[in-house]
Amino acid sequence: MSEPILSVRDLDAFYGRAQILEGVTFEVGAEAVAVIGRNGMGKTTLCNALMGLMPSVQGSVRFKGQEVLGKPPYRIAGAGIGYVPQGRRLFQSLSTDEHLRMVRSGRRENGARRWSIGEIYELFPRLAARRRISATQLSGGEQQMLAIGRALLTNPELLIMDEPSEGLAPTIVENVIETVRTLVGEGMALLLVEQNLGVATEAAERQLVMVAGRIAAETTAAALKDDPEAQRRYLGVEPLASRS
Repeated sequence: MSEPILSVRDLDAFYGRAQILEGVTFEVGAEAVAVIGRNGMGKTTLCNALMGLMPSVQGSVRFKGQEVLGKPPYRIAGAGIGYVPQGRRLFQSLSTDEHLRMVRSGRRENGARRWSIGEIYELFPRLAARRRISATQLSGGEQQMLAIGRALLTNPELLIMDEPSEGLAPTIVENVIETVRTLVGEGMALLLVEQNLGVATEAAERQLVMVAGRIAAETTAAALKDDPEAQRRYLGVEPLASRS
């Protein structure tokens, strides 16, 4: 693995007295890494903990060597971590273009790419044609494009995506996968949180399997696709090899 940009050590997270994450430990380099697991396993809680959105956390989250655990979300975002939340979280009162224009551009170092609104429209031409309408009137796929574009405008070095394929048609899911590959090819680190095994294994080679708030296994996309028993045990799904 490349030099880690994100290093998570012994991360615990709580809602009140209920412990949701326990001892979560992993690293992400200049690559795509998938966190795969069933509903209720703590995947979204992990995203919230990394982004400073959890009320009670313990452990260590180091980004580019600097501790960010306990910092407010705006400082974590300003450090270079972008976030595409589950459910997109768009505003009914704002148009597509206004959603993009409200983002304060982050800084990139070492000559890394800086995203502009024009480049977002080049990446997602469908958004350009719908720039004047309310973002909540977009299709599910277009809303996901907008959520990704909004995150990219902060010029992140690490992008966290929570369930980006949720509720999308298969053709749009393919677009999301291709976008992930494009971003990683340009040097961006990416943490992809997914329930959809097919998406996770197509988008990322390293796979972290989350069960009951812990990383139960680390494997590769190829190994996971070739292991029907692991698919049943960890994910409770019909094995990929048996699907038509």
